Amino acid sequence: MRRAPSRLAAALALFALAAAGRIASAQAPESAENVFRNIQVLKGIPADEFMDTMGMFASSLVYDCTGCHVQEILTDRNAFAVATPRIQRARQMVVMVNAINKTYFAGQPRVTCFTCHRGDGVPEMIPDLAVQYGDVAYENSSAMRIFPDARLSADKIFARYLQALGGTDRLRALTSVVASGTYAGFNTGDAKVPIEIYARAPNQRTQVVKSFEGDAVFTYDGTNAWAAEGWRQLPLMTFTGGNLAGACVDAIVSFPAGIQQAFAQWQAMPTTIGDRNVQLLQGINPGELPVNFYFDEESGLLVRTLRWNRTTVGTVPTQVDFDDYRDVAGAGVRMPFRLHVRWTNGENAIELGQIRTNVPIDAARFARPAPFKR
Repeated sequence: MRRAPSRLAAALALFALAAAGRIASAQAPESAENVFRNIQVLKGIPADEFMDTMGMFASSLVYDCTGCHVQEILTDRNAFAVATPRIQRARQMVVMVNAINKTYFAGQPRVTCFTCHRGDGVPEMIPDLAVQYGDVAYENSSAMRIFPDARLSADKIFARYLQALGGTDRLRALTSVVASGTYAGFNTGDAKVPIEIYARAPNQRTQVVKSFEGDAVFTYDGTNAWAAEGWRQLPLMTFTGGNLAGACVDAIVSFPAGIQQAFAQWQAMPTTIGDRNVQLLQGINPGELPVNFYFDEESGLLVRTLRWNRTTVGTVPTQVDFDDYRDVAGAGVRMPFRLHVRWTNGENAIELGQIRTNVPIDAARFARPAPFKR
């Protein structure tokens, strides 16, 4: 989504306040209609998935919240329930898309908002001859489908990656990672605020953003994931589906020696990110959406992960870019000190100043966090 941090942050904050007025806390995933007002066609889905459906709308049409909602949402939380003409049309579009998929694709989500809109509020109806006869090639860097190349070996790509980080033995010896630095995102108006990250092998991770309104906590305990963040629609949100799987991926990536074993099957292909040649490994587990890992062809380092969450209106991507690999003091390994996260509801940047390894972490760091206090 194109950046509109101030409007988006304000609108999402009001979304959170509106929901907080109806539900004090979340012990289990809440349905969208029990959290938001005036839900008509998106009933019965978890609240975290509902926000991803909003992200699908925003990304497909390149709108922020005020693209469909009235401007009054910036000052009045109740205004989210106002059924504007665009909201009414969006409801019609959801019904239409579901009908198309049910009738022609056996219920598979083959047609989505993005199928027609592709970043335009009004889909183009007339062919573009420059596309037909020119050298323009449309490339969706968030596409899930890949074309495996049998000449590439996942074993060799991972072996080179681990060697570039300091060697398999040293990486397998990692039991914990504690990092600190700065965070900037739509929810901070792009202002930099402190962040702390705690990870414990093999797959636990907690992130604490010291936001202006209090500590924003995101935790994955190895099985469950929660967010206690001021901008979200619940004081404590429980994650489901692809969002839960994504939290697991983020935790696993903290311990590179375990990435390959976390997936039952791998397939590989060469591709590019901009002008950089990369080797793409796609990890697959039965019954789950795949996860893409992009390794720089020259250095062997992991430069991007791409994962997805399936919603009732289509599948949405989350992309994490890794940069600024440095030696970690006393550890004999290298880690990325800069992360850039993009998803359909916003983006954020993390710049780490210090990383420590194999230090004790209180188990309480990975327990279900307390609801965010507004």
